[in-house]
Amino acid sequence: MTSRFFLGTGLFPSPFVQQEAIAASGAEVLTFAIRRVNLESVEDDSILQHVEPGSFTFLPNTSGARTADEAVRIARLARASGLSDWVKVEISASDKTLLPDPIETLRATEQLVKEGFTVLPYISDDPVICRRLEEAGAAAIMPGGAPIGTGLGILNSYNLGLIIEEASVPVIVDAGLGTASDAALSMELGASAVLMNTPVAKAKDPVGMALAMKLAIEAGRLAYLSGRVPKKRYASASSGLESMMLKPASAGDFGS
Repeated sequence: MTSRFFLGTGLFPSPFVQQEAIAASGAEVLTFAIRRVNLESVEDDSILQHVEPGSFTFLPNTSGARTADEAVRIARLARASGLSDWVKVEISASDKTLLPDPIETLRATEQLVKEGFTVLPYISDDPVICRRLEEAGAAAIMPGGAPIGTGLGILNSYNLGLIIEEASVPVIVDAGLGTASDAALSMELGASAVLMNTPVAKAKDPVGMALAMKLAIEAGRLAYLSGRVPKKRYASASSGLESMMLKPASAGDFGS
């Protein structure tokens, strides 16, 4: 893949705007809730019928699941329908915060990995559970920047940095972002990719925001690879004081 932008397909004001935003984003991976798809007639489903077959990698998610067993069952149904072997495990413990249940998420990841799925679990920004998910065989780790749909941005860049530093699999920042600077910061921290839906779909101009996010992700990645200047407590002149000082004149400077 060439794009590091994973895009959700829900919440857009119309199928036309959705398609225009997808095109502007350059995303190659599209995610959607399996529960919103008619698994008995995938090719005719309203969510997918506007997407050109074979042009994207689908990442179905188990949004709405409350337990590992339920998430596993949803994933099996999606694979049986021919949607994808990829699955984003999403198990919420609270309707108010939609924060992921770490215990159930780990259980579901372990089971789905055994069954041959490519598992990308959505999880809180806790370095310990992220390490456990990697050890369980997750293909990537997807910590949230903030609770889903809040638009609060990166609440704990320190934790995200630790997760990225310790992981040997891709880290995809997922959930809670609000604008382009949040996407850029995610990539500057060293994330492999960013997944979002609400910040694009609910923007005043979803197509413009999709393009802004695309450019921010590219800029953030380039900044990460280029290496930022170290932070200092005090100022330091870019040209140096020595270059600004006049040398004492000598007789030779004025000719004979």
